[in-house]
Amino acid sequence: MTIRSVVLDVDGTLVRGDEPIPGAIETVDRLRERGLDLLMLSNNPTETPAAYAARLADLGFAVGPDDVVTSGSLTADYVAAEYPGAATYLLGEAGLREMLADRGVPLVTDPDRAEVVVASIDREFTYDRLRDALWALEGAAFVASDPDGTIPAADRPVPGSGAVVAALAEAAGRDPDATLGKPGETAADAVASRVAGRGEEVLVVGDRLDTDIALGENAGLATALVLSGITTRADVDVSPVAPDRVLDSVADVPDLLDG
Repeated sequence: MTIRSVVLDVDGTLVRGDEPIPGAIETVDRLRERGLDLLMLSNNPTETPAAYAARLADLGFAVGPDDVVTSGSLTADYVAAEYPGAATYLLGEAGLREMLADRGVPLVTDPDRAEVVVASIDREFTYDRLRDALWALEGAAFVASDPDGTIPAADRPVPGSGAVVAALAEAAGRDPDATLGKPGETAADAVASRVAGRGEEVLVVGDRLDTDIALGENAGLATALVLSGITTRADVDVSPVAPDRVLDSVADVPDLLDG
């Protein structure tokens, strides 16, 4: 397998909760020693790429801010470009709020002023927040940060952005106008613009069939599913999305490249 770049998911692939997955730090080091181009592509919208990189660096990963793209940064870029100057109501957390504000997106808390509603993971999600976001959607565009229904945590999965988005979509009786993050075209374009190589010269490694592997499959990239996060071998057997390889963990990636 001739690979020039590796796109790595983070939660469930490199880390689980606040702990590195065994062998993950060493794998990143070995991939860098090979001279491969690396990109950490995460559907976690709660932190800026700089904060995300700092957290990974604190855990021992050789990662800098330019190595990280998140569904949050993709969402902030999208809203700023597609709805310039539009009053935006956020159902989400402080990190995404910071990214939107940094791009000059005017944020509002009054639902009646909203022209755009951005929905994302919100760990302080309440009925009142859902109600206000529903009211904000009246006549407004609907943007979702990412579709992940769950996130791998230390012991077992916890709800992700997709759960919050689904609640709002059900209440409003409409789907988002755009969903950023994996496996969408915006995320695929981010990969193409940031890494060396094209097609099967790029390997996508992740723990989710419906986002990580689907992204690679849709974009014609090589894919490797790891079983250290959400997906099980039984899931692979019944999924319409088929990874090129199934690995126990990211620690097996260097051997895959050698083979």
